[in-house]
Amino acid sequence: MTTRDTGAEAAFVLVPEAHTGDWVWERVAAALRRAGARVRCVALPGGGSSGAVDLETHVAEVVRQVDAAGERVVLVGHGYGLLPALGAADRRRERVVRVVHLAAAGLPEDGDSALDALPALPRPVNGATDVPPPTREEWHRLGSTEGLTPAELDQLTARALPQPAATLTQPLRLSDGAARIPRTGILCPADGSTVDRLRWMVSLGAPRLSLLTRPGNTFLELATGHWPMLSEPDLLAKALRQAAAGEGESLALPPGHVPDHLRPFVLPVPERPREREEHVDLYLPDGQQPRPAIVFVHGGPLPAGIRPTPRDWPTFTGYATLAAQLGAVGVTVDHRLHAPDDLARAAEDVSAAVGLVRAHPRVDENRVALWFFSGSGPLSAPWLSAPPPWLRCLAANYPLLEPLPGHGTDGDRFRPAAAVRGAGDLPVVLTRVGLEDPMHDASVRHFLDAADACGAQVRVISAPHCHHGFETLDHMAEARTAVQDAMRRVLGNLEA
Repeated sequence: MTTRDTGAEAAFVLVPEAHTGDWVWERVAAALRRAGARVRCVALPGGGSSGAVDLETHVAEVVRQVDAAGERVVLVGHGYGLLPALGAADRRRERVVRVVHLAAAGLPEDGDSALDALPALPRPVNGATDVPPPTREEWHRLGSTEGLTPAELDQLTARALPQPAATLTQPLRLSDGAARIPRTGILCPADGSTVDRLRWMVSLGAPRLSLLTRPGNTFLELATGHWPMLSEPDLLAKALRQAAAGEGESLALPPGHVPDHLRPFVLPVPERPREREEHVDLYLPDGQQPRPAIVFVHGGPLPAGIRPTPRDWPTFTGYATLAAQLGAVGVTVDHRLHAPDDLARAAEDVSAAVGLVRAHPRVDENRVALWFFSGSGPLSAPWLSAPPPWLRCLAANYPLLEPLPGHGTDGDRFRPAAAVRGAGDLPVVLTRVGLEDPMHDASVRHFLDAADACGAQVRVISAPHCHHGFETLDHMAEARTAVQDAMRRVLGNLEA
């Protein structure tokens, strides 16, 4: 835990999410004022009034509010509101002592539009000057609605405004000095962000996150969905006061840190030669006769250009080597799930990899299993919805089984809970960990409810004391048993 005094007695300027207004902050502002803080809530221009309103218009309004707030300001941006907040902070670096990223998963840089940084935002129709507000059923696309009561969701819908299209498409302009303004992220785990996940992304070498590891930049978690100002205003007010004081965790990694995903595999497996073809590695069992294959599909989104690539991570080399040791062809593959809207492209990569594997002379093309991990869970949906006869088993470890906001399409193509209705008698082996983040666990519960309702053949392997990514994190008997049990069941379905 680190503490800085930069925010003491500073005024708060609160900038709202897209399609909302200053009214969303009313209860948070009241709680802050009761604690003695000065607060200004920003009403961003637009809402259908003029097609001339763009991101610079919103930046100018936030600058005006900062100037009116006093000499020391903590500037808070919720979702889309982070972009005009950053633009204003850059123009008033002498006044803004800290920028707070609230439930804003992206990290906008100079030249980014809101749609570049926050793909969950709705995209304007060609030629439209405004984006219509979400319907009551569409708010989840911007972020988790967990914690909102029906009345609060009704209020959000009733008071929603059109968003000027140019506020989403115009590039943000930042100087080099913007990076020196201290920042605090308030993360909402139900929305898909946690300190542990961000720290893991830093360990991958994600270049955009390197800025956030600077001294003075901190992170807090708030156990809510995307709308804490409505669902938990008092908790949010407390978190904002902590952020203003510079409290929170650092993302900086200690010297010599070994990233979780590069630690040794939980089972001792001897090294085995592999064949590399394009973006696919095949670990071949002994003998020459065709054998069944298991294709291991890594999660994401992962930054492009990371090294080593996932097919060389110990989890996947470990599983593939174990499969070969037990008589199947183990396959690892690199796919291009680099951003939230890359699901379709990654699905094409996985399909191409499967085609390459089935054509290999050492593979029995009629006996293949697909095994998905973590954020690749949505990629399982097309295979569940219409399983080909050669697909003998589908497995998933600690999967995300519902796309995050901004992932894929608005339909069911990448929604396993909807796709499982078409699974028929396809065996599904799901390894579920007990120490899971709330968003992943909620998606698994939803999937299991849907699978139970349609009678799908899902076998759950429980690892109640294991973490997400347990194969390199939890070197204990429960983790070893989970790996062995899952592998045994998948191989059993391939031999049937």
